[in-house]
Amino acid sequence: MPYLQLEVTRSYPTAIKQQLAKQMGDIYSRIMNSNVKRITVTIRELGEGGVWRCSEDEPAPAAILMCDVRAGRSVEIRTELSKALIRVCNEVLELEVNQLNIEFTQHTGDEMYHQWMGSFSDDWSPDENG
Repeated sequence: MPYLQLEVTRSYPTAIKQQLAKQMGDIYSRIMNSNVKRITVTIRELGEGGVWRCSEDEPAPAAILMCDVRAGRSVEIRTELSKALIRVCNEVLELEVNQLNIEFTQHTGDEMYHQWMGSFSDDWSPDENG
């Protein structure tokens, strides 16, 4: 944890996805004050017609980023993260403006086990040093 799950309707070369994962990890680590080694990014290419945003009119193609994170960050910090992640996704993947939504699910540390740490995570605290 954190687990950043991006779902899109197009396919991208591996190098582009790796670049995006690197940038998303760096952004998350910096803004959320978390060790970059904790972060996992998935990019799910669901294909044309795979993600839709509903409205009173016809549904429109969309993208969604689900962020499973440790609880404790303020709305302001999560807003800053959302804006930065949207900016990099729009730039790297050439998404349409307003195409990407972000949703957060917050967890306690004991809900995520890291093999490399050999234990469950601690709860997040503002004093954490990455």
